[in-house]
Amino acid sequence: MDHILSIILFTPLVGLLVLLLIPSRNQRAIKLWANLASFAGFLACLPLVAAFDPARDFQFVEKASWIPTLGASYHLGIDGYGLLLVELTGLLGFLSILASWSAIQLRLKEYYASFLVLQVGMLGVFMAMDFLLFFVFWELVLVPMYFIIGIWGGPRRVYAAIKFMIYTLIGSVLMLLGILMLHLEHFRQFQIRSFDVAELMKTSLNGNLQWWVFWAFFVGFAVKVPMWPLHTWLPDAHVEAPTAGSVILASVLLKMGTYGFLRFSLPLLPDAAKDPVIINVMAVLSIIAIVYGALVSLMQTDWKKLVAYSSVSHLGFCTLGIFALNPAGIAGSILQQINHGISTGMLFLIVGVVYERRHTREIAEYGGLMRVMPVFTIVFLIAALSSMGMPPLNGFVGEITILQGAYQMSLNWAVWAAIGIVIGAAYLIWVFQRTMLGETAAKNRDLLDLSAREIAIFVPLIAWAFWIGLYPKPFFQVLDRPVAQIVERVRPGYHAAHKIANPLSGTLR
Repeated sequence: MDHILSIILFTPLVGLLVLLLIPSRNQRAIKLWANLASFAGFLACLPLVAAFDPARDFQFVEKASWIPTLGASYHLGIDGYGLLLVELTGLLGFLSILASWSAIQLRLKEYYASFLVLQVGMLGVFMAMDFLLFFVFWELVLVPMYFIIGIWGGPRRVYAAIKFMIYTLIGSVLMLLGILMLHLEHFRQFQIRSFDVAELMKTSLNGNLQWWVFWAFFVGFAVKVPMWPLHTWLPDAHVEAPTAGSVILASVLLKMGTYGFLRFSLPLLPDAAKDPVIINVMAVLSIIAIVYGALVSLMQTDWKKLVAYSSVSHLGFCTLGIFALNPAGIAGSILQQINHGISTGMLFLIVGVVYERRHTREIAEYGGLMRVMPVFTIVFLIAALSSMGMPPLNGFVGEITILQGAYQMSLNWAVWAAIGIVIGAAYLIWVFQRTMLGETAAKNRDLLDLSAREIAIFVPLIAWAFWIGLYPKPFFQVLDRPVAQIVERVRPGYHAAHKIANPLSGTLR
């Protein structure tokens, strides 16, 4: 398994280099090669599952000197958290490109090239163990996503792309300032320049400095999540992006923000992370996002915008679980990040299917689709049940674990989160009833059901949703060690004081 992470990381890049050699006029060859390259990237991720050892820390580690004068290195590695996100990225990257087969007709080479570059950036974010390398990959993601929205998006695509870029750039600049503050303080204390995350954890920051670095990180990560009130770029980006852009944005890119909180903010800044003021602020913002996002979704008439605002609500659960600062909350948050990638990815693909056929996203334009698209209706029902957290699907396991962690911190947290779940079920039932049931309008009677390619896109997501819902134990096992380390870093002695058996993993939590 030597250099397996580098192989995974650069497989899309190799695919890109070959893609650039294919003549632009040969559109079929471009499509076939892009799909083949993305599928190869997904296959390259699979050996990690068999070789990963849940009892060990960071694995498949690679390290080489990069910028010695700055103390930066090409340092890769993954733990259980990184493993799940790499697998999610590999699968959704492939499915997004496969979903673009008939949706994109113009400038195909540039479109697929953008997706392959995007794949490299997303994988690099989840593998990097050097903070400067992480930042390079973090910024790399912005460029192809900007073009995907701005070139192949809807009527307001330029506005949405610029808004996306401005928000994320402001957050990135502040995050970079926080990284440099950590780097310089580490140099002051040890006289060694390093961006290695493990080395930076040895740095002692006083309370005021931790406070400022935390909020610098907060802006960068909160914009990406996005947390309320920094979420306003998201609905525009989702609505204007092509279907595959919306899928990869919701399923993977938003997880970069929650990943940043768990990988950097909590372990590097433990005193700030457990400060009661910060915890309360994060909880309030998360709860507002949960309820606000669900209520706004309930009011939407645009099918895609409804799914976009639902992401604000669902990611609010993830940040609430993170700042519960206990194993149940953090493990539930991580699992719910994967769940959100699966369920919301399916929902955006569902909207893309009907949009390709009718070229409208207005919910009122549909109704009675169950009569003409029965397979599509079953897929939509599964996706909706997954998103609303109904057993035996994946969303239930994540939500109930987050509620457990939230309840351990505050009954009020759990009550408000539960209210958000109820409202979430309401808007999903509402949109299903309006679009699938009732009489079929004349303009919808000739719609074709899912093709074999479209069914193939949904099958792995449905299978993953049922796997997590019916047998979540393997997922909690790979998360057990990284979650325990995060909690112990922020709350030393927690596990010694809370020897409560976790029935899902069988370990002491």
